[in-house]
Amino acid sequence: MRRSTILRTVLLAVFASMVPAEAVGSAGIEPYRATRPPQPFLEPADERERLRRMLDRALPITWVFTGDSITHGAKHTHGWRSYCQHFEERVRWELHKVSDFVINTGISGQRAREVLSSFDDRVTRFAPAAVFLLVGMNDAKDGVSGRGRFRTDLAELVDRVRQLGAVPVLQTANPIDVEHSPDREDLPAYMDIIRSVAEERAVFLIDHHVFWESQSAGVIDDWLSDPIHPNERGHHEYAKKIFVELNIFDPASPTCSLEIP
Repeated sequence: MRRSTILRTVLLAVFASMVPAEAVGSAGIEPYRATRPPQPFLEPADERERLRRMLDRALPITWVFTGDSITHGAKHTHGWRSYCQHFEERVRWELHKVSDFVINTGISGQRAREVLSSFDDRVTRFAPAAVFLLVGMNDAKDGVSGRGRFRTDLAELVDRVRQLGAVPVLQTANPIDVEHSPDREDLPAYMDIIRSVAEERAVFLIDHHVFWESQSAGVIDDWLSDPIHPNERGHHEYAKKIFVELNIFDPASPTCSLEIP
């Protein structure tokens, strides 16, 4: 074969590799088109139903959990999974939604105002379909004078989540040992604010506080690591409450039926 023929053949091959996929499609080859799939959280109107549809569909989504030390799950879990990690195991493994991603941006010691000020970094950049918000434990240290600010910040957090097209989920925090944490004695009032904002803005609420209060004092003590933080048992109870509210609790599943010695 002449050298010029070889060169022409090589150039034709290179040119063919540069032809857009759409041009190839006319020859009977299906072109690849990177399209954004329809987002299941844009409908229906009821956000609780949207969440359940997210869990029923195969479409991969991102779940973000943000808040304070309870969501952070550091130290007081004693090496066990936090409630966010139980959620991840239930959804990504047991429900087979392996392409979903669960992201935890909780930071110990923070208030609603700090989550709000770092919202883009902690929430927006992950393009979530749902955002679980758990704040109030540290805000309660501001007492009566801080209630108005907390309500305003919480409502703005809800609004900003919805502006992303995502579903906000508000959570109340567990009861505490007030005798040994008197600086948070106003916690019940802050939990009432969370309930009020949830009702006013029709936000899906997971009320851990009420559930814990329905237990005996001895049980609550068994679920706490110190006067305010849930331990490994407490975190599992948080997770189970979420599963029940989302209708994905199954007593036969290893995650739901976990026994912690």
